[in-house]
Amino acid sequence: MKSMISRSVLSLGLLAFCGVMVSSVARADETQWQKDHPRRVEVNKRLDNQNRRIDKKMDNGHMSRAEAHKLHSEDRNIRQQERDMAKMDHGHITKGDQKVLNHEENQVSHQINNAN
Repeated sequence: MKSMISRSVLSLGLLAFCGVMVSSVARADETQWQKDHPRRVEVNKRLDNQNRRIDKKMDNGHMSRAEAHKLHSEDRNIRQQERDMAKMDHGHITKGDQKVLNHEENQVSHQINNAN
């Protein structure tokens, strides 16, 4: 009788563990809607555009490799912040998040414009 109860408890524990694992995996995968959320798309399009501008300035000799590397690094940090913010809000970013990210993108954009 005691071993039957132990098996039942063990089975329930294993079942609960499996349920937690399955639900955490499901939450980790973003849906297409979450990836294509309008605020996320706007932020990421700006980052892509800035990366192209940095490469163009470097190719034209208006920016050193070191400066381009620094600006690309800043853009990567902004992109990671966007991902982290989205994880905290069920796959999308809030208007406040977008405002913060746009402010940071504006600062990088000014640095790109001022590069000679």
